[in-house]
Amino acid sequence: MSIHPSANIHASAVIEDGAVIGENCVIGAFCFVGADVKMGARCVLMSHAIIKGQTTLGDENTVFSFAVVGEIPQDKKFGGEITRLEIGARNRIREHVTVNTGTEGGGGLTKIGDDCLLMAGCHIAHDVILANNVIVVNSAAVAGHCIIEDDVIIGGLAGIHQFVRIGKGAIIGAVTMVTNDVIPYGLVQAPRGQLDGLNLVGLKRRGVERQDIMALRAAFQMMAQGDGTFQDRVKRMGDDSDSQYVHHIVEFVTGATDRSFLTPGG
Repeated sequence: MSIHPSANIHASAVIEDGAVIGENCVIGAFCFVGADVKMGARCVLMSHAIIKGQTTLGDENTVFSFAVVGEIPQDKKFGGEITRLEIGARNRIREHVTVNTGTEGGGGLTKIGDDCLLMAGCHIAHDVILANNVIVVNSAAVAGHCIIEDDVIIGGLAGIHQFVRIGKGAIIGAVTMVTNDVIPYGLVQAPRGQLDGLNLVGLKRRGVERQDIMALRAAFQMMAQGDGTFQDRVKRMGDDSDSQYVHHIVEFVTGATDRSFLTPGG
């Protein structure tokens, strides 16, 4: 066990031998920290938070009461193999959130980036890659092997099917089931997940230039209409635009994927 002398640990907390606790961490009443957990500086565990498994937390993470972070996967194929969970810096993991470690078949790693907000009751499954500045709203669930890029918002009670990719800056509406890949900056809503437009509010809030937003609008119209397959139309729109945002969509669509894409109106 390695506990920095500046850490503030409640007498009722259980810290197993082998755990590493960084400087100025605060661990509340009745918390549990497993033997293979490594916590960076200035992390806060509210009362009754549980951190288990081969889990690494960066600096300044806050884990709220009754969250369970680093428990084994909810996967019947899991055979007890040693797998990991890596969490970056400055994340807020709210009450009753569950985050599982990876599986051998999925690469053995679940990973969360920096500055994410996981609201109460949401679930991040095995082998998920969650990038930076992602918000997962109350009671939403991200199934195994998903990749969620930067600046994505997943609405409350939404469900993301396993192996789905959600591109940078996309927004998923509440009570939406997503079974196909979502293009960067896409707006998805309706019970079965329809691509209804672009996340224009999010783009404007992030200060995206007007000409880039206009280019994205034109690109979306090209994706929705025209000859050829969806992939053909996306490739053509990349040839017609100099916008880095449009090219990000092209790269995302032409990249490797195990699923088809949500297309405009479907």
